[in-house]
Amino acid sequence: MSATLIERTARDLRELMVTKQVSAREVLQAHLDRIDAVNPIVNAIVTRSDEIARRAADRADAAVLRGENLGPLHGLPMAHKDLADTAGIRTTYGSTLYAEHVPTVDALIVQRMKAAGAVTVGKTNVPEFGAGIHSTNEVFGPTRNPYDPTRAAGGSSGGAAAALAARMVPLADGSDDGGSLRNPGTFCNVVGLRPSVGLVGSWPNADPFWALAVEGPMARTVSDLTMLLSVLGQPDPRCPFSAHSAGFADVPLERDFSELTVAWSPTLDGQLRVDAAVVAAMTPARAALESVTAGVAEAAPDMTGVDAAYRTLRSFNRLFGFGDQQARHPEAFGPRMTETIAYGRTRTADDILSAHRERAAFHSRLMSFLAEHHYLITTVTQVLPQPVEDLWATQVDGEPTSSYLDSMRSTYWFTLAGVPALSLPAGFSESGLPVGVQVIGRPGDDLGVLQLAAALEGVMPAGQRKPSL
Repeated sequence: MSATLIERTARDLRELMVTKQVSAREVLQAHLDRIDAVNPIVNAIVTRSDEIARRAADRADAAVLRGENLGPLHGLPMAHKDLADTAGIRTTYGSTLYAEHVPTVDALIVQRMKAAGAVTVGKTNVPEFGAGIHSTNEVFGPTRNPYDPTRAAGGSSGGAAAALAARMVPLADGSDDGGSLRNPGTFCNVVGLRPSVGLVGSWPNADPFWALAVEGPMARTVSDLTMLLSVLGQPDPRCPFSAHSAGFADVPLERDFSELTVAWSPTLDGQLRVDAAVVAAMTPARAALESVTAGVAEAAPDMTGVDAAYRTLRSFNRLFGFGDQQARHPEAFGPRMTETIAYGRTRTADDILSAHRERAAFHSRLMSFLAEHHYLITTVTQVLPQPVEDLWATQVDGEPTSSYLDSMRSTYWFTLAGVPALSLPAGFSESGLPVGVQVIGRPGDDLGVLQLAAALEGVMPAGQRKPSL
């Protein structure tokens, strides 16, 4: 029974529990057994809360017996990213400065999931303060890729993606600034959505008006991800850009795209360096796209100025959030955060003005492009998962890298526009490593992105291929 339960979708598990075919305790124990079996290899869940989870599962079972109205995530085991505060459960942010930190309040997304009936089993690994394409830190060490434990699982939601892929949990939360929901989604062959800005509120937040970083859902299927998004995507007055989800839970994912032509460009018309192995693994996705739409246009928006704009704005935000701490405790900060903060200290007022102008110009160009093509399908990552010993890929398409950002342009370029962007499993490289496609839509059209992804998932079921753990 345990082996069967961990393979079930989140929707199936909930149905089994609410119809009394299986208890929340049984579902929880199946996943705890799986964590015991594979987490020592993968290192995805870095803090466990077994007893808290058992009490929550017992409450869920009691609610069923009492005939209460049950939440949309009733009884589902969840692990929360170690950047999200969890009351009474250690939250380290991947930093030695917070190695024993235990918050007293839950982050908003955790509150939402608990209120919807989720059962918290622990925290998932991250790079230090979420900065990196590899979820490794000085507190817990590296998370390994379930498809090849010698490789990285991605970042910064790498622990979440690896836990999903390894069947330790059926759903997980994450966050995304430069690609932290999308990159590990692809590396671990699961689905990750960076929602439109404002759809999923973030609280507490030192800079609530910061519009590059968002929080969002991860799952093994588009349908399960949509179920979680319906819980997370609710308005909150503490979040300045907060917007309602427009009823994702009640709108079917089935949609006819047969009269729509969409854009396809793995390298963004040559503006983006992408490893040949990634492009090759994406090839079947184009045929899948052609089978569900009216056609595919080889087209890409103009990305001029986007790279410098993002790096300037991101470094300024890191300086705002962590500059004082880094100045007081420089020895406690790793190379990724140190480099980003140092770059932020060199930015001038003219640099920031230029970044905002370039961002506005790109947003205008992208909106014109999407008005014509509706959706853009491109690569999620420029590289395959790097060796677990490396903080980032040492080269992209033969060109040496100097920073982890050099292999994340494919995701953070679109961060600037605030658009929904989804990472969908698409195939595997010749070496057996997962590769995904990125589905990009207009701001606010998260449902359309989900619907197109669901249509592709139906004819391109790469996500069904399980790791060998």
